Amino acid sequence: MKIFLLLAGSLVFLVSACAYIFVKLKLKPKQDSEIDDIYWEFEDSSPDLARYNKLSQITFGGVVMGMILLFLSVIF
Repeated sequence: MKIFLLLAGSLVFLVSACAYIFVKLKLKPKQDSEIDDIYWEFEDSSPDLARYNKLSQITFGGVVMGMILLFLSVIF
């Protein structure tokens, strides 16, 4: 059980951390006034910014889950 938690936690943590870094570096939309001018009336944010925020939250959640699995492998 301990080996399984350690391997699963390590895999989830590494994949999620790499994906999180990729999202933060490559998928972040450029800030310009056009995005604010177009979308302030109709939506909360532009589609690119909404996708960026969604993927950031998903990958950060994966990092947290990986850390929890690693912590559980230390305890059990």
